[in-house]
Amino acid sequence: MKHTYILLLLSFITTFSYGQRDKSNLKTDFKNEVSLEIPQLINGVYQLSYERYIWNNFTATLGLGYKGKEGLVKISGLNANKVKTDEIFYTGYQIIPEVRYYLSQTSNRMLTGFYLGAYFKYSMYKSEVDGSYKNSNNQLYDFEFDTSASVASAGLMVGYKLALSKHFTIDFMIAGPGSGTYKFKFKNHKDLPNEFYEDFNEALENYSILDFINSDFRLSEVNRRSQFSAFSFRYGIALGYTF
Repeated sequence: MKHTYILLLLSFITTFSYGQRDKSNLKTDFKNEVSLEIPQLINGVYQLSYERYIWNNFTATLGLGYKGKEGLVKISGLNANKVKTDEIFYTGYQIIPEVRYYLSQTSNRMLTGFYLGAYFKYSMYKSEVDGSYKNSNNQLYDFEFDTSASVASAGLMVGYKLALSKHFTIDFMIAGPGSGTYKFKFKNHKDLPNEFYEDFNEALENYSILDFINSDFRLSEVNRRSQFSAFSFRYGIALGYTF
Protein backbone atom coordinates (compact mmCIF):
# COMPACT_ATOMS: atom_id res chain seq x y z
CA MET A 1 0.00 0.00 0.00
CA LYS A 2 2.85 2.39 0.86
CA HIS A 3 4.55 1.84 -2.50
CA THR A 4 1.29 2.42 -4.35
CA TYR A 5 0.71 5.65 -2.46
CA ILE A 6 4.23 6.93 -3.24
CA LEU A 7 3.78 6.16 -6.94
CA LEU A 8 0.42 7.94 -6.87
CA LEU A 9 2.01 11.10 -5.43
CA LEU A 10 4.90 11.02 -7.92
CA SER A 11 2.45 10.68 -10.80
CA PHE A 12 0.44 13.58 -9.40
CA ILE A 13 3.46 15.89 -9.15
CA THR A 14 4.64 15.03 -12.67
CA THR A 15 1.24 15.42 -14.30
CA PHE A 16 0.44 18.59 -12.34
CA SER A 17 3.67 20.25 -13.49
CA TYR A 18 3.04 19.28 -17.10
CA GLY A 19 -0.55 20.45 -16.99
CA GLN A 20 0.36 23.98 -15.93
CA ARG A 21 2.09 24.78 -19.23
CA ASP A 22 -0.98 25.90 -21.15
CA LYS A 23 -4.53 26.20 -19.90
CA SER A 24 -5.90 28.59 -22.52
CA ASN A 25 -7.34 25.86 -24.75
CA LEU A 26 -8.93 23.89 -21.90
CA LYS A 27 -11.67 26.28 -20.77
CA THR A 28 -15.17 24.78 -21.10
CA ASP A 29 -18.53 24.95 -19.35
CA PHE A 30 -19.07 21.18 -19.11
CA LYS A 31 -21.03 20.23 -15.97
CA ASN A 32 -21.02 16.41 -16.23
CA GLU A 33 -18.31 13.79 -16.03
CA VAL A 34 -18.01 10.01 -16.12
CA SER A 35 -14.80 8.42 -14.85
CA LEU A 36 -13.07 5.09 -14.38
CA GLU A 37 -10.73 4.35 -11.48
CA ILE A 38 -7.53 2.98 -13.01
CA PRO A 39 -5.55 1.31 -10.15
CA GLN A 40 -8.56 -0.78 -9.07
CA LEU A 41 -8.50 -2.59 -12.43
CA ILE A 42 -5.39 -4.38 -11.20
CA ASN A 43 -7.52 -6.08 -8.56
CA GLY A 44 -10.40 -6.86 -10.93
CA VAL A 45 -12.57 -3.95 -9.71
CA TYR A 46 -14.54 -2.01 -12.33
CA GLN A 47 -15.45 1.31 -10.68
CA LEU A 48 -17.45 3.86 -12.72
CA SER A 49 -18.51 7.24 -11.34
CA TYR A 50 -20.82 10.01 -12.52
CA GLU A 51 -20.19 13.56 -11.27
CA ARG A 52 -22.55 16.54 -11.72
CA TYR A 53 -21.87 20.23 -11.06
CA ILE A 54 -24.58 21.55 -8.71
CA TRP A 55 -23.93 25.11 -7.54
CA ASN A 56 -21.13 27.43 -6.39
CA ASN A 57 -18.29 24.94 -6.97
CA PHE A 58 -20.19 22.07 -5.31
CA THR A 59 -20.62 18.75 -7.13
CA ALA A 60 -22.34 15.44 -6.36
CA THR A 61 -20.88 12.09 -7.37
CA LEU A 62 -22.19 8.53 -7.43
CA GLY A 63 -19.77 5.66 -7.94
CA LEU A 64 -20.71 2.04 -8.68
CA GLY A 65 -18.20 -0.79 -8.74
CA TYR A 66 -18.11 -4.55 -9.32
CA LYS A 67 -15.37 -6.89 -8.07
CA GLY A 68 -14.73 -10.03 -10.11
CA LYS A 69 -12.56 -13.03 -9.25
CA GLU A 70 -9.86 -11.91 -11.65
CA GLY A 71 -7.10 -9.54 -10.57
CA LEU A 72 -3.35 -9.52 -9.99
CA VAL A 73 -3.74 -8.91 -6.25
CA LYS A 74 -4.31 -12.25 -4.53
CA ILE A 75 -5.32 -12.97 -0.92
CA SER A 76 -3.19 -15.75 0.51
CA GLY A 77 -4.90 -18.39 2.59
CA LEU A 78 -4.48 -19.00 6.31
CA ASN A 79 -1.39 -21.01 7.20
CA ALA A 80 -1.55 -21.45 10.98
CA ASN A 81 -0.40 -24.53 12.90
CA LYS A 82 -3.92 -25.94 13.17
CA VAL A 83 -5.89 -24.10 10.47
CA LYS A 84 -4.97 -23.95 6.80
CA THR A 85 -7.03 -22.68 3.85
CA ASP A 86 -6.70 -22.40 0.11
CA GLU A 87 -6.12 -19.07 -1.65
CA ILE A 88 -9.14 -16.81 -1.12
CA PHE A 89 -11.14 -15.33 -4.02
CA TYR A 90 -14.05 -12.97 -3.54
CA THR A 91 -16.64 -11.11 -5.62
CA GLY A 92 -19.04 -8.29 -4.85
CA TYR A 93 -19.99 -4.68 -5.40
CA GLN A 94 -19.52 -1.22 -3.90
CA ILE A 95 -21.50 2.04 -3.90
CA ILE A 96 -19.91 5.43 -3.16
CA PRO A 97 -21.94 8.67 -3.01
CA GLU A 98 -19.78 11.77 -2.54
CA VAL A 99 -20.03 15.57 -2.29
CA ARG A 100 -17.13 17.81 -3.34
CA TYR A 101 -16.20 21.48 -3.11
CA TYR A 102 -13.67 22.75 -5.67
CA LEU A 103 -11.37 25.63 -4.77
CA SER A 104 -12.04 28.13 -7.54
CA GLN A 105 -8.58 29.74 -7.40
CA THR A 106 -7.04 26.39 -8.42
CA SER A 107 -9.47 25.69 -11.29
CA ASN A 108 -9.27 26.64 -14.93
CA ARG A 109 -12.80 25.30 -15.58
CA MET A 110 -15.66 23.48 -13.83
CA LEU A 111 -14.88 20.13 -12.21
CA THR A 112 -11.12 20.76 -11.99
CA GLY A 113 -8.64 21.95 -9.38
CA PHE A 114 -8.10 21.10 -5.74
CA TYR A 115 -11.17 19.88 -3.88
CA LEU A 116 -12.41 18.90 -0.44
CA GLY A 117 -15.11 16.29 -0.09
CA ALA A 118 -17.14 13.96 2.09
CA TYR A 119 -18.04 10.41 1.10
CA PHE A 120 -19.95 7.32 2.18
CA LYS A 121 -18.91 3.89 0.95
CA TYR A 122 -20.80 0.61 1.18
CA SER A 123 -19.25 -2.65 0.01
CA MET A 124 -20.61 -6.21 -0.01
CA TYR A 125 -18.43 -9.21 -0.86
CA LYS A 126 -18.91 -12.98 -0.92
CA SER A 127 -16.37 -15.78 -0.93
CA GLU A 128 -15.87 -19.50 -0.40
CA VAL A 129 -13.27 -20.56 2.17
CA ASP A 130 -12.12 -24.19 2.04
CA GLY A 131 -9.47 -25.68 4.27
CA SER A 132 -8.38 -28.20 6.85
CA TYR A 133 -8.19 -28.23 10.64
CA LYS A 134 -6.10 -30.42 12.97
CA ASN A 135 -7.26 -30.53 16.59
CA SER A 136 -5.19 -31.12 19.74
CA ASN A 137 -5.48 -34.91 19.22
CA ASN A 138 -4.12 -34.59 15.66
CA GLN A 139 -7.49 -35.49 14.13
CA LEU A 140 -7.89 -33.94 10.71
CA TYR A 141 -11.12 -32.22 9.59
CA ASP A 142 -12.06 -30.56 6.31
CA PHE A 143 -14.24 -27.45 6.40
CA GLU A 144 -16.19 -25.45 3.81
CA PHE A 145 -17.42 -21.94 4.59
CA ASP A 146 -19.62 -19.62 2.57
CA THR A 147 -18.61 -16.17 3.78
CA SER A 148 -19.96 -12.66 3.29
CA ALA A 149 -18.46 -9.35 4.34
CA SER A 150 -20.03 -5.90 4.33
CA VAL A 151 -18.21 -2.64 5.04
CA ALA A 152 -19.93 0.71 5.64
CA SER A 153 -17.55 3.65 5.98
CA ALA A 154 -17.67 7.44 5.90
CA GLY A 155 -14.92 10.00 5.72
CA LEU A 156 -13.43 13.17 4.28
CA MET A 157 -11.55 13.55 1.02
CA VAL A 158 -8.87 15.79 -0.46
CA GLY A 159 -7.67 15.60 -4.05
CA TYR A 160 -6.80 17.36 -7.27
CA LYS A 161 -8.37 16.99 -10.71
CA LEU A 162 -6.33 18.07 -13.74
CA ALA A 163 -7.66 18.84 -17.23
CA LEU A 164 -5.73 16.86 -19.85
CA SER A 165 -7.66 18.08 -22.88
CA LYS A 166 -11.02 19.65 -23.73
CA HIS A 167 -12.91 16.54 -22.60
CA PHE A 168 -10.48 14.39 -20.59
CA THR A 169 -9.34 14.82 -16.97
CA ILE A 170 -7.30 12.87 -14.46
CA ASP A 171 -8.41 12.82 -10.84
CA PHE A 172 -5.88 12.27 -8.04
CA MET A 173 -7.79 11.22 -4.90
CA ILE A 174 -4.87 11.94 -2.58
CA ALA A 175 -6.27 11.08 0.86
CA GLY A 176 -9.62 9.98 2.26
CA PRO A 177 -9.41 9.08 5.97
CA GLY A 178 -12.56 7.78 7.63
CA SER A 179 -14.11 5.20 9.92
CA GLY A 180 -15.88 1.99 8.95
CA THR A 181 -18.03 -0.79 10.37
CA TYR A 182 -17.01 -4.30 9.27
CA LYS A 183 -19.46 -7.22 9.39
CA PHE A 184 -18.53 -10.84 8.59
CA LYS A 185 -20.76 -13.92 8.37
CA PHE A 186 -19.70 -17.57 8.02
CA LYS A 187 -21.94 -20.46 6.99
CA ASN A 188 -20.40 -23.85 7.66
CA HIS A 189 -21.29 -26.90 5.53
CA LYS A 190 -19.57 -29.52 7.71
CA ASP A 191 -19.58 -30.51 11.40
CA LEU A 192 -16.58 -29.31 13.37
CA PRO A 193 -15.52 -29.71 17.03
CA ASN A 194 -16.16 -26.81 19.39
CA GLU A 195 -12.45 -26.11 19.83
CA PHE A 196 -12.16 -25.28 16.11
CA TYR A 197 -13.73 -21.84 16.56
CA GLU A 198 -11.23 -20.74 19.19
CA ASP A 199 -8.32 -21.87 16.99
CA PHE A 200 -9.92 -20.24 13.95
CA ASN A 201 -10.28 -16.93 15.84
CA GLU A 202 -6.62 -17.09 16.80
CA ALA A 203 -5.58 -17.75 13.19
CA LEU A 204 -7.65 -14.79 11.94
CA GLU A 205 -6.14 -12.46 14.54
CA ASN A 206 -2.68 -13.24 13.14
CA TYR A 207 -3.77 -12.88 9.51
CA SER A 208 -1.47 -10.28 7.93
CA ILE A 209 -4.07 -8.73 5.60
CA LEU A 210 -6.14 -7.68 8.64
CA ASP A 211 -3.31 -5.99 10.55
CA PHE A 212 -4.13 -2.51 9.29
CA ILE A 213 -7.70 -2.55 10.62
CA ASN A 214 -6.96 -4.10 14.07
CA SER A 215 -9.72 -6.63 13.59
CA ASP A 216 -11.35 -8.45 16.51
CA PHE A 217 -12.97 -11.63 15.19
CA ARG A 218 -14.99 -13.63 17.69
CA LEU A 219 -16.71 -16.56 16.02
CA SER A 220 -18.48 -19.38 17.84
CA GLU A 221 -20.42 -22.52 16.99
CA VAL A 222 -23.68 -20.68 17.80
CA ASN A 223 -22.93 -17.24 16.40
CA ARG A 224 -20.87 -17.52 13.21
CA ARG A 225 -20.55 -13.78 12.66
CA SER A 226 -18.35 -10.92 13.76
CA GLN A 227 -18.64 -7.14 13.75
CA PHE A 228 -16.21 -4.35 14.66
CA SER A 229 -15.37 -0.74 13.84
CA ALA A 230 -12.00 0.37 12.52
CA PHE A 231 -10.10 3.07 10.63
CA SER A 232 -10.64 3.18 6.85
CA PHE A 233 -8.79 4.97 4.06
CA ARG A 234 -9.60 5.82 0.45
CA TYR A 235 -7.31 6.94 -2.38
CA GLY A 236 -6.90 6.37 -6.12
CA ILE A 237 -6.57 7.77 -9.64
CA ALA A 238 -9.46 8.11 -12.09
CA LEU A 239 -9.57 9.00 -15.78
CA GLY A 240 -12.61 11.13 -16.63
CA TYR A 241 -14.58 12.34 -19.65
CA THR A 242 -16.48 15.64 -19.30
CA PHE A 243 -19.48 16.72 -21.37
